[in-house]
Amino acid sequence: MMKSIATGLILATGLGFASGAQAEDKTITLGYELPLSGDRSQYGETFRNSAEIMLEDFNASGALPGAKVQILFEDSKNDPKEARNIARKFVDNADIVGVLGDFSSTVSMAAGEIYGKEGMPQLSQTASHPDYAKISPWQFRNITTQAYEGPYNADWILADGLKTASVVYIQNDWGISASENFITAYEDKGGKVLSSEAFNPGSRDFRSILTKIKRNNPQVIYLAMFYEEGAALARQLQQLQIDIPVYGASSLYSPKLIELGGDAVNGMKLATTFMPNNPAENVQSFVTEYKTRFGETPNMFAAQAYDAVGIMLAAIAKVGPDVTRETLRDALAQTTDYPGVTGATSFDPETREPSKTLAKMVVKDGDFQVIE
Repeated sequence: MMKSIATGLILATGLGFASGAQAEDKTITLGYELPLSGDRSQYGETFRNSAEIMLEDFNASGALPGAKVQILFEDSKNDPKEARNIARKFVDNADIVGVLGDFSSTVSMAAGEIYGKEGMPQLSQTASHPDYAKISPWQFRNITTQAYEGPYNADWILADGLKTASVVYIQNDWGISASENFITAYEDKGGKVLSSEAFNPGSRDFRSILTKIKRNNPQVIYLAMFYEEGAALARQLQQLQIDIPVYGASSLYSPKLIELGGDAVNGMKLATTFMPNNPAENVQSFVTEYKTRFGETPNMFAAQAYDAVGIMLAAIAKVGPDVTRETLRDALAQTTDYPGVTGATSFDPETREPSKTLAKMVVKDGDFQVIE
């Protein structure tokens, strides 16, 4: 077991052990809704992988003596209707004290309306739409929002002297939020957006969009999409011989971006909260365990899920075996400096928004490298 992670969990809870003796063999249940089938299933699989690692380590750590935690996984297919059905199922299960997920902001928010109304704490590892946490006092997330990331990237691009931009974004709630937050900040700070182009989820053909961008001749292209689309777009940029710098949202960060994009993604820049080559002991323990079990390096999405589950478990341990939905919600709101692999996470007690930091990265020589 990863002793450094277990130690971090125990330190994060600050609990005593007296109450555990009266709760032998008690099982505390969490729900996790995530896409395990459909075109976003690869994200759900990484979430489940990370959740299983964290859960096993927690149950063996002694952080909750006399009790253990189990997670019930349900496949949402990244579909709002499925997510709402799961939310009703989880709410009706009296054993479930909190839930994790879903993947996209759209689906997380659809389920969140039910969780908020019924009083179930919900922690999403990836819902970054600014309105997600505004649904009710029961919503939490451990990912930076686009209201933070968009202006951060706008400042970075302008500091690099790139004053005109074209934006390409996925046509969903998250993509619209990501593009709007970037565009507003970029133009407010003196940049000019020459075009803003949307594409439907699942699309991989960007040639018509890129041809239009080439005519506009911006100094930079900003991408609000995931790594599958980002890799395809980069290859098509190369095929069309369009030589324009590309920056993007943290959603692009994955070893798969380089695997799928090859040398076409060299030079792409983005900011992220997780770097698998971070020498910190907890990061290297997680990376080693993930690679050993699943044969690949964990990406940002795996790290986000790992920390989300850890934050939820630390909050349970802080309350103790008699945790309820309400006491879990209150403990989550008090999360301060949780020692995660994506950095220390604290929640604002009123807005429940996370405090995080971002690192600038560039794809160079077939790898992600930190920009000092």
